[in-house]
Amino acid sequence: QVQLVESGGGLVQPGGSLKLSCAASGFTFSRYRMSWYRQAPGKERELVAGIGSTGGYISYKDSVKGRFTISRDNAKNTVYLQMNSLKPEDTAVYYCNGYGDYWGQGTQVTVSL
Repeated sequence: QVQLVESGGGLVQPGGSLKLSCAASGFTFSRYRMSWYRQAPGKERELVAGIGSTGGYISYKDSVKGRFTISRDNAKNTVYLQMNSLKPEDTAVYYCNGYGDYWGQGTQVTVSL
């Protein structure tokens, strides 16, 4: 069955960095565009970044451009999100998605002093 397992979240001070990972299984990962989303308390889930099946066609939400970097390793069926210069407004649960309406449990990112 399809599984998406996000990891790498945590508590970090403003200006800090985290690298999120999403391990996928149950579908042919290398054929699908993958994306990272986030959902803050009381807000709708929003698209943060996306990457094409072979690593091209990268896009970012305006507020994270220049700070976040999405990448993938098709040999490991994993997509990453490197987050630098984190801000309190980046606090959210982060999810990956790319195959239908399958979602993982998400990983919590909290940016606070």
